[in-house]
Amino acid sequence: MVREGQDESDAFATEVCWHYYVNGMTQGEIAKFLDTTRLRVNQAIQRAKSLGMVKVRIESPFVARVELQDRLRRQLGIERVIAAPARRDAYDYHGSVGAALAAVVTERLRTKAWRKIGVSWGMTLEAGIQKLPQLANPDVEIVSMLGGTMQGASFNSFSIASGFAAQLGASYSLLAAPIFLSEGVDRDLFLSQEIFADHFAKFEALDAAILTASDISPRSYLVANGLPEEFSPAAITEAGAIGDVLGRFLDEEGRTIDHPLDRRTIGVDLDVVERTPEKILAAAGPHKVEIIRAAARRGLIDTLITDDVTAELLVEPSEGRKTATLTAEQRAG
Repeated sequence: MVREGQDESDAFATEVCWHYYVNGMTQGEIAKFLDTTRLRVNQAIQRAKSLGMVKVRIESPFVARVELQDRLRRQLGIERVIAAPARRDAYDYHGSVGAALAAVVTERLRTKAWRKIGVSWGMTLEAGIQKLPQLANPDVEIVSMLGGTMQGASFNSFSIASGFAAQLGASYSLLAAPIFLSEGVDRDLFLSQEIFADHFAKFEALDAAILTASDISPRSYLVANGLPEEFSPAAITEAGAIGDVLGRFLDEEGRTIDHPLDRRTIGVDLDVVERTPEKILAAAGPHKVEIIRAAARRGLIDTLITDDVTAELLVEPSEGRKTATLTAEQRAG
C-alpha cells in the first residue's frame, strides 16, 4: 500500500535525498523501498532543493572555466561558449581554439548532424584542420563562403575548403572568384554567371557555418593581403568598421558599414548566414574582442569557440546589459 500522511514533510524529503545523493539509488528504487510513488520521490527531491536542504559542491580546477563560459554565454546572448585553455607564457591565439574547433566538428559529424558545411578562411581554421583526425564522410560537402585572394597562403579560402574536405573525407565546392572585384566591374553581372548561381544556392542549404573574425590591423590576413590598393585600413576604420566577418566589415553594433568596398565583396550575404541553423565562430586574441561582440550582436554566433584569455576580456563587470540581435532595419541603418 502506498504510504499516506506527510510524504512532503522535511523528514521524508531528507530520507529521500539521503538515498538519492548518498546511497546512489535511483528514484524508482527509492519509491519501491519507501513504498511510495516515483512522482512523490521526485517532488521531494525538488522540494529539498528549493528549501536549500541539498547543496551540490564541485571541487575541480575546471570549475572556474565552466563558470566563465556560462557567464560569457549569457552576456553575449548565444547558445554555447567553449573557452579552451591557452598557454599564457607563450600565447598563441590559434592553436588551442583550432583544437577545440576540431573536437566540435568531429562530434557533430559523428552524430550525422551536418551534411553541408560552409567555411570561412584564416589561420584559426587552418589550425583546426591540422587537429582533425582522418575521417570518411562521403555524404558531406564543404562549401567555401567567400572568394579568395591572389596570395597563395595555406589559409586562403580555397585551401581551407579543400583542407577540411581532405581530412573529413568529404567533397567540396569552391567559390572561384576574388573576394573583392576590381573597380568598375558590375557585381550583379559578374554573379549572374551560372556557376555562381549554383554555388550561391548552396548557401541557403547549409546545415552549419564555420566562421572566423578579424580586426583591422596587419594581424588580419584580409587587411594585410586582400584589400584593393585604393582602400586603406584607415579609410575603413573612419567609415566605422572595427573588423570583419567573411570579408564584410562591421561596426561595433554589428551593422555592415556603408562603404564602396562592401559593394565589391564576393561572398555569402550575412543575412543568409544569420538563417543558417548552426553558426560557429572560432576566434581568439585581445585584438578580436570587439569584433566578437559585434558578431554576437549581429546574430552570427550560436557557438563561440575561443580561449580563456579572450573569454576573460570579453566578460563585462555587469551582466545587466544583454546583447541584442539586430533587426534587418537596424542593420541597414
